[in-house]
Amino acid sequence: MTAATSQGGNSPTVSSASSSAGLVVLISGRGSNLQAIINAVRTGQLPAELRAVIGNEHDAPGLARARTAGIPTHVISHRDFIARDQFDQALIDRIDSYTPQVVVLAGFMRILGKTFIDHYAGRLLNIHPSLLPALPGLHTHARALQSGVKYHGASVHFVTQDVDGGPIIIQASVPILSDDTPDTLAERVLQEEHRIYPLAIRWLIENRLSIRDGKVLLDGQQRPEQGMPQHELGKTIS
Repeated sequence: MTAATSQGGNSPTVSSASSSAGLVVLISGRGSNLQAIINAVRTGQLPAELRAVIGNEHDAPGLARARTAGIPTHVISHRDFIARDQFDQALIDRIDSYTPQVVVLAGFMRILGKTFIDHYAGRLLNIHPSLLPALPGLHTHARALQSGVKYHGASVHFVTQDVDGGPIIIQASVPILSDDTPDTLAERVLQEEHRIYPLAIRWLIENRLSIRDGKVLLDGQQRPEQGMPQHELGKTIS
């Protein structure tokens, strides 16, 4: 199950249906987007099986969320490997033991190498707290406030070797208020992240996404549900 592109063994524990697509989620931190995915699966909004959650930090709070939900968890610390490709291969081996159709990065704070990205091409997703291509990288909320723009937001995209630069599936924006701080802005953006990430995953597992000339199409065209008009709002941010 991958996004179509045109030119230009373990038992699931959280599932919405026995025939649902398998997911493995990678995290580094608190796992709030993971929780949104868990909730969407439980309510049937996301027809998927959450087969495992893998963290690179032993104390990542998101691992506790997964255990509470009965999802198998594993820790593969990047600190245990001399080279990044060794870490990436250990991740691949563990992920593939669950045979997922989609691999989801949910606050996974490691840059992944070419072998990993190519292995999951077309079925590896990430969420980023900005209206990409504006504000790739870290500290996006503070940078949005410093820039003086009127809107900020979040983007779900396919992962490529271009960090935070893969084809965008969906975006959501929020207005920047006069009294916003990085924390208050982050909280409003996070609410949108929790809405759009399960939706993007659903579109992928339902085979509704394709890529043409670097743009992600939903049911063969760019649709309002993808929030792409909001994408233009981010272009004023340097």
